[in-house]
Amino acid sequence: MNPENQNSVSLNKFISETGLCSRREADKLIASGKVLLNGVVAQLGNRVSQGDEVRVLGKILGKKDPTEWVYLAFNKPVGVICTTDQMVKGNIIDYIQYPERIFPIGRLDKPSEGLILLTSDGDIVNKILRADNKHEKEYIVSVDKPITREFVHKMANGLPVLGKKTLPCVVEKLGTHTFKIILNQGLNRQIRRMCEYLDYNVTSLKRIRIMNIHLHPLKSGEWRLLQKREIDQLKKHLKHSKKTID
Repeated sequence: MNPENQNSVSLNKFISETGLCSRREADKLIASGKVLLNGVVAQLGNRVSQGDEVRVLGKILGKKDPTEWVYLAFNKPVGVICTTDQMVKGNIIDYIQYPERIFPIGRLDKPSEGLILLTSDGDIVNKILRADNKHEKEYIVSVDKPITREFVHKMANGLPVLGKKTLPCVVEKLGTHTFKIILNQGLNRQIRRMCEYLDYNVTSLKRIRIMNIHLHPLKSGEWRLLQKREIDQLKKHLKHSKKTID
């Protein structure tokens, strides 16, 4: 393999494009010595050119045709866990039972519900998840106390979460105890932590949109394949998004 070959791609990207896993998971497989490149234990940063043989856990991988990638939207019920580990009871993979290997793009907490995307296209995952890319996600949230003007103002203008201040966001009061929030970052349990900082507890949290993909009309527990126009628009949004180096 010639590392200078301009037609080569990074090993983690090659693995993700087979639909086996995301780039991040591919890096873990490589680092643990479970990937062979042309019969030699692969290293992080290796590149793959045409004619190279890649084996993961003894299985030869072939690059998947992009037209075969799967993209679906799922209305996750409360209680379903966003993990591909099928040893975990209530995992999202067993719940959906899709016939091909897919994995969730990001996660929703077990007590949360609503829209989550799943795919076999590992290359798209980092583009959507990286906080720097500022892709919109919209939620409907209910809390345990009446929502005040001060609460809305502080939520919208940023609060300390996990050692950093959250980015400004759109917050709209919908009812006495319910509000809409549109985030363009994705810190761990961000909305719940923001509410807790203001001495509110979240009683329900539903994600209703990720970028151009909407939850409606899916009922709880239902999923659907994305339409071509949705996929095209999604990829258009992601065109200039940062990702790991090829």
